Amino acid sequence: MKRNPIVPYILIMVMGLVLVFFLGIKGIGDAKEIAKEAEGGEEVAAEFNPEAASKTCIGCHGENLEGGGAAPSLHGTGLSKEEVADILTNGKGIMPAGLIPADNIDQMAEWVSNLK
Repeated sequence: MKRNPIVPYILIMVMGLVLVFFLGIKGIGDAKEIAKEAEGGEEVAAEFNPEAASKTCIGCHGENLEGGGAAPSLHGTGLSKEEVADILTNGKGIMPAGLIPADNIDQMAEWVSNLK
């Protein structure tokens, strides 16, 4: 008995349509939650995670933040928290401003200034 070679493709198509349908329904629910937040609903502040934030820095400062091709080491910089915060806010040299969200600049500055 020969099998029809188009049947697997039809099954994949049906499963894809079902998936799109259910994700669309979920998106409607998420849109309502987003609208509630925009109206002044309960706002959840993201916690600062230095390891996650440092992933942005790895590209220039190297995997262990010990300096890369164009950027200096972040360990033992000798900079104060305020100086690091100023660099994160305004940029300096090839360091662009705005890589860290404004809400987390103070925490990131403290973390970088304490790296040994």
